[in-house]
Amino acid sequence: MEAEFFCKYHRQEVGDNQCSSTLTKHIKAPIDIVWSLVRRFDEPQKYKPFISDCTLRGDLKVGTLREVNVKTGLPATTSTERLELLDDEQRVLGVKIVGGDHRLRNYSSVITVHPETIDGRSGTLLVETFTVDVPEGNTMEETCYFVQALINCNLKCLAEISEKIAALNSGHSSTADAEL
Repeated sequence: MEAEFFCKYHRQEVGDNQCSSTLTKHIKAPIDIVWSLVRRFDEPQKYKPFISDCTLRGDLKVGTLREVNVKTGLPATTSTERLELLDDEQRVLGVKIVGGDHRLRNYSSVITVHPETIDGRSGTLLVETFTVDVPEGNTMEETCYFVQALINCNLKCLAEISEKIAALNSGHSSTADAEL
């Protein structure tokens, strides 16, 4: 069943001039806390440090677009992204970049969040798979390295914030959103 789940969500069709990769992150926080942050297509800046703000065009449902403003220092200022998949039961989020002033063309990613036990406590395994075109003048290796570095930074911040919320919530019944 797990293999079927991973094939369904993390198997990417990779074209001739594209690269793809799967990254994982073990987070020492309960899955509900991690998912409450990941699922917020309308507020990615809660854990993505390169995003300054986000404006949603429409309701939070599949097909909705968001306009993301990127912090200075990166080779971009805006990104337009479409919500491709949001499944709270399976804890799956899919996003596709459809515009913006950057070089990430045909970028799509899928994130799944899974419960696991870490050091005898409730933890989370996050799996993120992406596919993106290789820009002219770059190699597949360079493109993959760049995107992996961005995602790893996002996942590190997600882990830090989730673990902080978990520590604040230990012994309390408040939700993760209330703590943010």
